[in-house]
Amino acid sequence: MSLLLVGVSHRTAPVSVLEQVAISGEDTAKVLDELISGEYVSEAVVLSTCNRIEIYAVVETFHGGLTEVSGVLARHAQTDVSDLTDNLYVHYAGSAVEHLFSVAAGLDSMVVGEAQILGQLRAAYSTARELGTVGTVLHEVAQQALRVGKRVQSETGIDAAGASVVTEALDDAEAALGSLVGRRALVVGSGSMGGLSSAALRRRGIGEVVVANRTPERAERLVELTEAEGTPARAVGLDALGPALATADVVMVSTGAIGTVVDLETVRAARARTDRPLVICDLGLPRDVAPEVAALPGITLVDLASLADRLRDAAAGHAVATTRTLVSEEVRAYLAAQRSAEVTPTVTALRRRAAEVVDAELLRLDGRLPGLEADVRGEVAKTVRRVVDKLLHTPTVQVKKLAQSPGGDTYAEALRELFELDPQAPAAVASGPVAEVVAAPDALLGESSHLEGAEVDQALAARSARDVPDRGGR
Repeated sequence: MSLLLVGVSHRTAPVSVLEQVAISGEDTAKVLDELISGEYVSEAVVLSTCNRIEIYAVVETFHGGLTEVSGVLARHAQTDVSDLTDNLYVHYAGSAVEHLFSVAAGLDSMVVGEAQILGQLRAAYSTARELGTVGTVLHEVAQQALRVGKRVQSETGIDAAGASVVTEALDDAEAALGSLVGRRALVVGSGSMGGLSSAALRRRGIGEVVVANRTPERAERLVELTEAEGTPARAVGLDALGPALATADVVMVSTGAIGTVVDLETVRAARARTDRPLVICDLGLPRDVAPEVAALPGITLVDLASLADRLRDAAAGHAVATTRTLVSEEVRAYLAAQRSAEVTPTVTALRRRAAEVVDAELLRLDGRLPGLEADVRGEVAKTVRRVVDKLLHTPTVQVKKLAQSPGGDTYAEALRELFELDPQAPAAVASGPVAEVVAAPDALLGESSHLEGAEVDQALAARSARDVPDRGGR
């Protein structure tokens, strides 16, 4: 069983495609259930944020898993896999581990180093675990990824500036309006992004925060938190968006809703009451604000697409280089530990085989020398076992050591061949996240296996041309 990642992000797709593929909280359970109902997927986690949708799956074979995961993603997006492949990226085995650790470290975020991704990854893991789609492999790799993310934050300073999509959007708002000190803000949506927006606005000296949300209780909770920090705040319903827009200087929108929340007519009606400049920051995926709003006089629309364009070529500093080095070290250590662990069942089987041979020979000795005194027999048994242990010590120590290097599993395979250990016995064969060898092109095997764009088409096409092992009626 191996780790497979299939994803779409701000690096490979425009916002329109991200909107199409986005998986809401309500749809997550359905997608996870469909994933593990397939023939080749045994574990799955869905990570869906404002700039990425990724499925991490434990699969029995590369091609079978890729076909199933890509198919589920395409069906959810109500399109064909062929329409998505130019925007998909695929990582497998060690490369999938490296990508996950990089994501947790904030290296793959739109705002490099942003800390929110760690909480989003933790939430995605928790959701999948509650729904029963996390097993041993994903549990272990997810926990390691979260640990790596925490280590990066504490040791590298990559998140020292506290940058996030919200803070970058507010930078654009200040570029259009000037200082936000004493101004009025409208926050539409009181989820995690709404809370982050309120906190960021408060730090910039906003004079008042109005929270609009479909659920009044959640809006009131955010208002209470905001007021507790010393910033005046009040809650309104979504039916009061128009008046709230008319008095706002900056609007932060992120609701998680499917469909437009802030429509053109509502904004146009609000603009009829005032000519003051207004910045609307749409951080929702799918979009929460009608794109046509940008054409209205006095309106500046900041959205994920404009942020992605501005941040795409952001310079990488020393902290980023340090983080990359740390992530590489963590990936090597994790994969080495996995390879070493995969050898352990083979070593155990070898020692068990040796013990069986010793027991059989001692039994034969009892038959040939039935009158052998008990203390003499005991000394003979100790001597034979000691000899066997000494003979096995060096090869078992060496095979564990050699297994930590790439390709080290071949030494365990040699032991199984030399000592005729049953390769199908659970005690003799490991099934860790990098142990499986599948019938795939050389470019798809090993620790750095990954595919992007049109290569996904080739991999999916190759699936139908290859023999896939039977799963024994799973």
